[in-house]
Amino acid sequence: MYDNDPSANIAIPELPKSLEGLADIALNLWWTWNPKGQNIFHLLNPYLWKESGHNPIEMLKKIPQQELDDACKDEHFMREFHYVHTLFLKYMQDKTIYSEEEPLPIAYFCAEFGLHHSVPIYSGGLGFLAGDILKESSDLGLPMVGIGFMYPQGYVRQIIGSDGWQNGTNETINQDIAPIERVLDESGNQLIIQVPFIDPTVYVSIWKINVGRVKLYLLDTDISQNDPWDREISSHLYTPDMNQRLRQQIVLGIGGYRVLEVLGIEYSILHLNEGHPAFALFERVRAYIKDEKISLDEAIERVRKSSIFTTHTPLAAATDVYSFDMMSSSFKDYWENLGMDKEHFMNFGMNPDAPSDGFNMTVFGLKMCQNRNAVSQKHSQVTQEIWKNVFKDENETNVPITYVTNGVHLPTWLGDELFELLDQTLGENWMQMQDLPQIWEQVEKIDNKTLWDIHYMYKVRMVNFIRERVRRKWADEGIDPLVAMAEGVMLDPDVLTIGFARRMTAYKRPDLILHDLDRLEGIINNFSKPVQIIFAGKAHPSDNVGKKILQHIFQTAQNPRFRGRIAFVEDYSEEVAKYLVRGVDVWLNNPQIPMEACGTSGMKAAINGTLHFSVLDGWWPEGYNGTNGWVIGSDVSDDSEDAKSLYSVLEQKIVPLYYDIGASGIRDNWVSLMRTSMKSVGPYFSARRMMKEYLKKFYLPISKTIQKEE
Repeated sequence: MYDNDPSANIAIPELPKSLEGLADIALNLWWTWNPKGQNIFHLLNPYLWKESGHNPIEMLKKIPQQELDDACKDEHFMREFHYVHTLFLKYMQDKTIYSEEEPLPIAYFCAEFGLHHSVPIYSGGLGFLAGDILKESSDLGLPMVGIGFMYPQGYVRQIIGSDGWQNGTNETINQDIAPIERVLDESGNQLIIQVPFIDPTVYVSIWKINVGRVKLYLLDTDISQNDPWDREISSHLYTPDMNQRLRQQIVLGIGGYRVLEVLGIEYSILHLNEGHPAFALFERVRAYIKDEKISLDEAIERVRKSSIFTTHTPLAAATDVYSFDMMSSSFKDYWENLGMDKEHFMNFGMNPDAPSDGFNMTVFGLKMCQNRNAVSQKHSQVTQEIWKNVFKDENETNVPITYVTNGVHLPTWLGDELFELLDQTLGENWMQMQDLPQIWEQVEKIDNKTLWDIHYMYKVRMVNFIRERVRRKWADEGIDPLVAMAEGVMLDPDVLTIGFARRMTAYKRPDLILHDLDRLEGIINNFSKPVQIIFAGKAHPSDNVGKKILQHIFQTAQNPRFRGRIAFVEDYSEEVAKYLVRGVDVWLNNPQIPMEACGTSGMKAAINGTLHFSVLDGWWPEGYNGTNGWVIGSDVSDDSEDAKSLYSVLEQKIVPLYYDIGASGIRDNWVSLMRTSMKSVGPYFSARRMMKEYLKKFYLPISKTIQKEE
């Protein structure tokens, strides 16, 4: 098995011997969800920590050698450093699986992973879910390995023009200042692997990210061994060119499987997050036939029993579908190698509701995996209805698609001060029991002033963060005053603040709250009870409809009639998300029902005491209990009626409650609702609960079946 020598992998300068452990911490994203890990870099040099964007690799490259030498002599710093390094080493060595039962090794494939803004290989919710799954698997000690893409040009970096139109530039990853390691071959060079069955030949270099105890391997085609066209395969997420996207998914699935083989990483369970990496299923079939000399039917059955397919798509039209001609040109030799004919091969991806459309990657995943799940209870009902005909020949009474509602990794998304308060209130070991509702009942012990003071501090930080971004943009570019106003320079932390931050696409209805501008103006500019709204989010580079919606929002924010109380935060990222979910008072979510598969941003907000205001879609039908937030509209979406409902709830419930300030100067009733929200969302929508469900429903039963058959 190949391994790495970190000193040959990454551009960390040589550290004093007594500080060598800093490299261990910097090269493992454990520090991103451990405040003490982050604090050690802050203590070393607060200015460089901030200027590096909280990237320890970049910081260590820039810090003067003299400061490192001085740190070695600083008793306070060295005491903290030894403590943190000991915590890290103990974490890495502990076996913390929550029960005596341990599943067989799991390979988790996904097209994107949202881990930290220093590694921009994500576009949105799918990636952050994948990142949270890796982090929680690490915390639980699950035997998991991740496979994804490097994306050297990242996702789009959003730049809003003065007219409100989204312009995009590449967000190039500088691997030498990111917490990424090169995987080396036996000669000490970066490992290069040939992707099987692609003509002309395509090669990938392999990178590694340490996510606590879990390793994530990333494939990169941007290397000199490839032709220019092939070098672009992994350059961007979700390329709109369907020929290139097919090649991308071949590389991810088949190439990703090959990476695990070359690295000698054995696994028994294959978990696919969406259809993008699904060709790994065929490659596993091929490997079984070749290595174990079994028949095609036996190999397919073994793969089906040991594979899990998680779908996030609530719309058949949103799946990747490739023409049969396109598939034939790429897979003719492949299906022959499997011992199939063309019809047999293509049938795996043929949608019975649209058989002439082509090879459907979601249908392929559903057919080739015996274990299938949607990502919320509501989404499972929608998914079962969409794909019921895929299973019509199996004489199934019920459509065999269950659900595991998504959850969020609490240590990543909880604010540090709130986390510390929960440690004091729930007990230092509460994270080991975070999915138990009775533990969260202790939140009642937190007094109103303490909880509000923390929330208000987050709110001030958020406003300052947004203003500082505008200041820097003004200093660099000399922006128009109306642009500065639209980007939040006039935000006020004392005003009721609503946040809407997610992908800018039509079905999410980002501008629903702008439906009746006259009525909205009355709400926003109420002299004694004003309201402000913060928007953020990117449109896909090829989604012009989404860009027009974004432009409408931005131009509305520029309108002086709203007095700077509507703002659009440019270039939404994981860093911006953390400020918003903690700092706004109300989290707004109003997609067209039933288009929201889950919607984890609302969970991230709720665990921080931000109140959720949403249509009954995604996770909210499971999360809403009548006392922990508010509902927009009915079970059927109608823009006009939903906008009226939104305005009415704001006017009659939310605004009066927020400005109901008692004699003590505290919003007691509002804070009580914050507390209820935290208690009702924390245990049920944590990644800990989610991963335990995956264990119970899939990982352990599959493991027992495999072990029994062996």
